Amino acid sequence: MAKMRQQREKAAETQRPRRSPTLENRRARFEYEILESLEAGISLSGTEVKAIREGGASISEAYARFRDGEAWLVGMHVPPYKQGSFSNLDPGRARKLLLHREQIALLRSRVQEKGLTVVPLRLYFTRGMAKVQLGLARGKKLWDKRATVAKRDVEREIARQGR
Repeated sequence: MAKMRQQREKAAETQRPRRSPTLENRRARFEYEILESLEAGISLSGTEVKAIREGGASISEAYARFRDGEAWLVGMHVPPYKQGSFSNLDPGRARKLLLHREQIALLRSRVQEKGLTVVPLRLYFTRGMAKVQLGLARGKKLWDKRATVAKRDVEREIARQGR
């Protein structure tokens, strides 16, 4: 028994940790000022999950909409899964966000009152479940974007000097 346990422990040490695929929406951080963020589940079909794990999905054009007391992610593109055949769904369809009723009501009221929007920041898997990190965001003005680029250039130059 002890020998088997040692073999299992050794195999676990040599195994590479599995990295779950993560999609970052870098454009959202540039285009918007993120005020708050929260995690939401997302309802996907089996072939969509497989296609996301393969790579190629895009959340850069996506945003959240609220209809009939539900939150929907609109504009997310998931390419058809190659081995999916008839079970593939429309790549650009709206996908339901899984949030508590209170969270939906809070986000909906904030979006309606203050002219904010809800954008996805990251798409990732946690214990096999697809999750989306949503950000409550306010659009940046052109001069804000220029300031962001200038700040990034200064930080890059300082890092270069430090090496």
